[in-house]
Amino acid sequence: MKALILKKHFRLIIDKELIVLKDSSVTLSELKGRVKKFVGDRNWEQYHSPKNLAMSISIEAAELMEEFQWIDIHESRNIKDTGDFDNIKEEIADIMIYCLSFSNSLDIDVADAIIKKIEKNEKRFPKP
Repeated sequence: MKALILKKHFRLIIDKELIVLKDSSVTLSELKGRVKKFVGDRNWEQYHSPKNLAMSISIEAAELMEEFQWIDIHESRNIKDTGDFDNIKEEIADIMIYCLSFSNSLDIDVADAIIKKIEKNEKRFPKP
């Protein structure tokens, strides 16, 4: 069995079969690197200040909220069954891309920050 990993596109080819990599196989570090390369290749670092990126995260989050603005809770739980689900995936991707770019701009270790925040929340909100 021959395996070729194409990190550029997060695809894996095994015996000439294309496999798209998922959450369980792509690391945060790889995603941060891909975002950093995308930004760098376009010379956008000059625009990607922490302030601008924080604003962009908020704007993209508002676009995600807009997808749910006029539906009820039941409809929101069944959103995967609608044509709007692709838009929702794109909005969450936009948010995550800006979050990764933000963490790149301030050299934040995302995994460390998340683990520490979960531990803090576990103390703040103990199990019942």
